Amino acid sequence: MPQNNMKQNDRPGFPKFRPRNGGDENNPRKGPKFSIYWVWGIIALILFGYNFFGAFAPDARKLDSEMEFRDNMLDKGDVSKLVLVTNKNLVRVFIKKDSLDKSYYKDKLGKSYQVVKTEGPQFEFQVTKIDDFEKRMSDIFAKNPALEVPMSPVQEGDWIPGLLQIALPILIILLIWVMLMRKMGGQGGSGGPGGIFNIGKSKATLFDKGTKVNITFNDVAGLDEAKVEGMEIVDFLKNPKKYTALGGKIPKGALLVGPPGTGKTLLAKAMAGEAQVPFFSMSGSDFVELFVGVGASRVRDLFKQAREKAPCIIFIDEIDAIGRARGKNAMMSNDERESTLNQLLVEMDGFGGDSGIIILAATNRPDVLDTALLRPGRFDRQISIDKPDLKGREAIFKVHLKPIKISSKLDIYKLAEQTPGFAGADIANVCNEAALIAARKGKDSVEMEDFQDAVDRVIGGLEKKNKIISPEEKRIIAYHEAGHAICGWYLEHAYPLLKVTIVPRGVAALGYAQYTPKEQYLYNTDQLFDQICMTLGGRASEALNFNKISTGAQNDLQQVTRIAYSMVTVYGMNEKIGNVSFYDPAQENQFTKPYSEETSKLIDEEVRQLIDKAYIATKELLTEKSSQLHLLAEALLKKEVLFQSDVEALIGKRPYEEKRALDVSEHDLVNDVPELKLADNGLPAPPVAVPPAAGEPI
Repeated sequence: MPQNNMKQNDRPGFPKFRPRNGGDENNPRKGPKFSIYWVWGIIALILFGYNFFGAFAPDARKLDSEMEFRDNMLDKGDVSKLVLVTNKNLVRVFIKKDSLDKSYYKDKLGKSYQVVKTEGPQFEFQVTKIDDFEKRMSDIFAKNPALEVPMSPVQEGDWIPGLLQIALPILIILLIWVMLMRKMGGQGGSGGPGGIFNIGKSKATLFDKGTKVNITFNDVAGLDEAKVEGMEIVDFLKNPKKYTALGGKIPKGALLVGPPGTGKTLLAKAMAGEAQVPFFSMSGSDFVELFVGVGASRVRDLFKQAREKAPCIIFIDEIDAIGRARGKNAMMSNDERESTLNQLLVEMDGFGGDSGIIILAATNRPDVLDTALLRPGRFDRQISIDKPDLKGREAIFKVHLKPIKISSKLDIYKLAEQTPGFAGADIANVCNEAALIAARKGKDSVEMEDFQDAVDRVIGGLEKKNKIISPEEKRIIAYHEAGHAICGWYLEHAYPLLKVTIVPRGVAALGYAQYTPKEQYLYNTDQLFDQICMTLGGRASEALNFNKISTGAQNDLQQVTRIAYSMVTVYGMNEKIGNVSFYDPAQENQFTKPYSEETSKLIDEEVRQLIDKAYIATKELLTEKSSQLHLLAEALLKKEVLFQSDVEALIGKRPYEEKRALDVSEHDLVNDVPELKLADNGLPAPPVAVPPAAGEPI
């Protein structure tokens, strides 16, 4: 056996020691660790102690004055010798041993009597100038030779203050330098976790096994497909051998994609709660800091902690803050963000598939993410989380209504119908607002009326009951809203009316109409054209009845323009432009258009022609239905609010049958309340079909 491989206790000639930790070599010795800072501290204490207390200075009693020395000691003949410290103007007095037994000296010396009895000096006092004192003593000794004692002038080195003035700043600089080097090297700085002053340490919040995450899949509603994907990832963490035994690899990451408020973060928390594994939660913006290299350092520290806690989940919220595509726009590039992204790419591809670390990330902008981040091996799966449909909204309402005292007559299905396009966060806000409204009214439970008011408030804003509007403006608003209502009532593909009011709401909404849009994903040319006509109904009504137009149609015109340009440039619904689409999801061509100036001019002409055609058709419809228009406007001026039943009583039933949702067999549709739609400024706003993201099927 080679000697180098022998333990010290096993070597011949060496004494054997008993191991402190029961012979376990892997278990380090416990106890206080030696630190160089203790040495620095001891040296500093010695220097300061010597400077202030004079470690080598005699333990002499201070006298008040020279006169006290002359009257009580020199004139009595008790002094044996004097030592004159010339550089300090100090006189040290040595008393005869026989004289020390006098009561005066015992009282004067006190406790130090025994110490200074045999050794001196016993006393000392300060003089103004040593030369003058020496001259005075010579005069006294000349007059009285019996009192003469030897005087020895000496000089004492006062090197401590000077040493401190020079050495102390140097020591402080050295100490700071050592601390910085220790932080920046090895475990600190950009070379490792922590960094200088721990600035490079990860800010991730850790929910460990002991800290149980109380959110489970039961708290997640309306995301059935996403929950299936999440359950599979949880099963990966709980039973990895089930998949690795067949040769499969555990996926390294999953990207949660969806609009804001749809429950991406909630789903990630539910996955952590179900798996009961350590859960690291961090925002994308937490990686970025003022200092260069901090983001990459925090990424390294995060994955270092995750490997120590494996199996675990790392959740990065809003990953688009650091995951944007690199190098496409030199003017908008950010080296610090790109270095953070590079480090994240390396870490995600740097650990083995059996490490048990799964990365979850959430974003509502997948189109701007770097392609290297989305490749298999990093984010193996993309879980799409869209806004909930009718059934999903009903399930979400049931979850958020659990802690609320609701009326027994409340119809959750009707609430789901009245909130098309609402995300989970919007529904939670509606439930909370309804509870607050009911409490404000002093009710014992939340009723359907309170939820109606909550929906109105969430969409349209707070009702401005005290807002003063002139009769002329009020009349214009009434005819404007009546124009929208008539168009929505008599156009086949327009959304049926639910409610119209001229009560101002929010910041700029002087009136608004609520509609019942269908939940559809595809729109044809006729449907979009009718939406344009309905949106132009307010402007056309003003022009027909007052021969002038107002600024109230601003939002209407914005929506009409957006729909018209989408039909021409995105959906290929124009004969002259053809079946082309200039939609740029990544917004890479903001400054340069992907078509010529001639095509741009043609697009503008076709859009104007389309809008003019819709405007003429709207005017013709309102002219034909002028009697119903006047009837509806006058009723609005009187009542201020008209519901669907009121409109039916005034102008008759809508000539087109309302289409219901397909899967509603389990509900009673007799007293069904249609869905609602509201514009941003209170004017009717037909929905625009959002173009699908790149690579997303329509």
